[in-house]
Amino acid sequence: METASDGLRTVTAVRYVTPLRSGGSVPGVVEADDLGTYVVKFTGSAQGRKALVAEVIVGELARHLGLRVPELVLVHFDPSVAAEEPHEEVQDLLHASAGINLGMDHLPGAADFIPGPPGPPGTAVVDAVESARILWLDAFTANVDRTVHNSNLMMWPTSGHQEPRLWLIDHGAALVFHHRWESAADAVGKAYDFRSHALGSPGLDMAAADAELAHRVTPGLLRRVLAAVPDAWLADEPGFAAPDDVREAYVTHLASRARVSARWLPKDVP
Repeated sequence: METASDGLRTVTAVRYVTPLRSGGSVPGVVEADDLGTYVVKFTGSAQGRKALVAEVIVGELARHLGLRVPELVLVHFDPSVAAEEPHEEVQDLLHASAGINLGMDHLPGAADFIPGPPGPPGTAVVDAVESARILWLDAFTANVDRTVHNSNLMMWPTSGHQEPRLWLIDHGAALVFHHRWESAADAVGKAYDFRSHALGSPGLDMAAADAELAHRVTPGLLRRVLAAVPDAWLADEPGFAAPDDVREAYVTHLASRARVSARWLPKDVP
């Protein structure tokens, strides 16, 4: 185990526990040499390395803005630790993912957040201020995958709190602009569709969330966040000479979007 120079800890997988088939990327639960257990997303998945780039950028940005995100780590993965995995398609994925992958701290006993009134485990009424902050982050990063049907939110207690608190997971579908860099400039002011968002309820004070968060998304903060993305995940990007050039393109786009929040953030959430 080591602390990477980019700010994310680096661990080594020592045991592949099980695949998770709830999503198309088939992440896996892995034990590492720091005695931690992680949900690992693999570079060889169908979503590709850009999904991991989005996970790091949005996850670390959320953390810097005071939202709860399970710790992200870089995971050295040797497919030999999963030699007993019986499924051929999973083995293909793991062999295509040798090297550095992305791990998210496993939250034992966490329950999926279900939008709605209090009820069975996992349901909760979420604080309106926190809801507005999360909604702001998703609008800013164009996250299309936090809906009423798939919230990508978990309920899990935190230190000092008996009641479960809200944790943000799965940001690989955010930052849609990086799939077509030639149209990134046009996406700077693109409005965000709130209609199916898991936390999109009437009365959220989005203006207050914007006033609190937008000015904190500075080029300096963005460069700190981008430094956490491994060079290997940014290499060979068409139109860019080097990984640092790609990092600076993310900084330019996101800093520009933060400055024009009035263009993409509606005043009233439906």
